Order: sequence, then C-alpha cells, then structure tokens
Amino acid sequence: MMAIRSETYKSLEVDASENWASGTPRALLNVSSIWEKSILKNEKLLLSMRKKDPVTIFHGSEAPNLSVTHYMERIYKYSRCSPCCFVIAQIYMDRYFHKMGGYLTSFNAHRLVLTSVVVAAKFADDVHYSNAYYAQVGGVSTAEMNSMELEFLFNLEFRLFVTTEVFVKYCEKLDRAIVGEYRLRRTISRYAK
Repeated sequence: MMAIRSETYKSLEVDASENWASGTPRALLNVSSIWEKSILKNEKLLLSMRKKDPVTIFHGSEAPNLSVTHYMERIYKYSRCSPCCFVIAQIYMDRYFHKMGGYLTSFNAHRLVLTSVVVAAKFADDVHYSNAYYAQVGGVSTAEMNSMELEFLFNLEFRLFVTTEVFVKYCEKLDRAIVGEYRLRRTISRYAK
C-alpha cells in the first residue's frame, strides 16, 4: 500500500514535503478537470429537467468568463498554497454538496472553488494569507470572502479534519479518473483513424 501511496503522491505532485513549485501541479489539473466536467454534466441535467439550482451566497449574477481551471491556476499562483489543498478542497466540496444538496454550476463554481481552497489552505498549510488578500486574488470583496468562508464553515459544521485514509482515497480516485479518461481518449482516437 505504501508503494501505491507514494506513486500516487508523486503522480499528483501533492507531497507535503515539497516546496511550492512554479508549475501547475497535476493535482490541481485533475481536480479542475473533474470540476469542469461536473459543471457541464450538472448544467445539462438542470436544463433537461427544467430545474433551477437553488441560489446561495456562492452564486454570481452571471457566469465568469474565466474557466475554473484558469481560476484555480490563478489561486495557486498567488496564494502559493500547497498542492494538497486542492485535494482537500475537493473533499470539502463533496461534504458541502452532500449536506446542502444543489449542484456545481458555472454560476457558483468560482466562489466555491475560492472558498474551499482558502479553507483548505488555512487548515492544512503552515502559512496562509488574510481574507483581504484571498478576496483580491479571487476577484471578490473582503466582505464577500468573509461571508462565504463563514457560510462554508457552518455548512461543513466546522468538520475540516481529513484522515490520511480519506486523503489517499481521494488522491487515488483523482489519479484513476484522469488515467481512465486518457485511456478512453487514446482508444477512441485509435479507432477514429
């Protein structure tokens, strides 16, 4: 199991012993890919059901032009949080939607991403910035950042601890999802010729 863990950590670049790197870690790219797909799937589902997602503090009046992936890269670049924060943010998002219901859409994704990563950075990293700084990075006001963080924490019932087992399961799940997608694309392109 330890060999699998270390291989998964290496492949996702989430090793906590590593210093902040200037490149985009694979963990961030994997999480953002899953979130982008989830947004597309959820919006198709809502449209087909002619249903609206309940509006929360995390909803914007319009969908931002910046993709979730580019937004996450911006947060990573300026917050200098550890790559493991993106895996933890995924865990927090799953906990949030499990408790609250609703869907990740283009109207709420950016604010939920920002909030979940900020909460993860504050919990997991030794050094982090103020909410005023994170608000500036995320393109929201400090008051909005403070409100979103409080709402998120209360919805999680302040359950921020993530066991090693859960963290490893999420890392492996992220790794499998992307590897499986790569194999599928390769198989499709092979038969498309």
